[in-house]
Amino acid sequence: DLASNQVLAERDADAPADPASLTKLMTAYLVFNAIRDKKLTLEQTLPVSVRAWSQRKGGGSLMFIDPKMTPKVDELLKGLIVQSGNDAAIALAEGVAGSVEAFVEMMNRQAQAWGLKNTQFKNVEGLSEAGHQMSARDTATIASKIILEHPTFYPYYSVRQYAFNNIKQDNRNMLLGRDPAVDGMKTGYTDAAGYCLVASAQRDFPNGKRRLISVVM
Repeated sequence: DLASNQVLAERDADAPADPASLTKLMTAYLVFNAIRDKKLTLEQTLPVSVRAWSQRKGGGSLMFIDPKMTPKVDELLKGLIVQSGNDAAIALAEGVAGSVEAFVEMMNRQAQAWGLKNTQFKNVEGLSEAGHQMSARDTATIASKIILEHPTFYPYYSVRQYAFNNIKQDNRNMLLGRDPAVDGMKTGYTDAAGYCLVASAQRDFPNGKRRLISVVM
């Protein structure tokens, strides 16, 4: 429960796990911070590095950018959040911090600042890597920080479909179409992680609105 910060049910909530693309929650949070702090604008274009483009070899999700393109930050955020593009994650990280490595350091500093003891980042997109981990409780914390601190950006998580470069992709969060109260947030899948889902829903109650977040890893 977001308002009371109360956990309604949990099992192994502090066990570090392979988070797959749930990693991109932290990636997006730091991009939102950069926009809030006027380091980036939504309309600004970013270059696409060979490193971002070469994510095509990795076998993960993509928004299909290449070095000939200059996508806007707004487009890259939709590619990151709706399409779960690993290439978008790299381009945004480089745009914010200058390099992926510097951005990963930012991710870990933020996790430490929040006291997330069972989270450690090795990359920005969530491909399996030794030592790259998040716990369910830590993941819920990151999700709640996005909702509470960046309400203007949170609607990205309820976008059902996004087309970039004439390639249309559906949001992988199937709950968006099944329950009108669900308005986010993120799916993940790798062989090591299995299927992961962070979902959030807000419903009306007699005493006001109530928002819940669930994390399954």
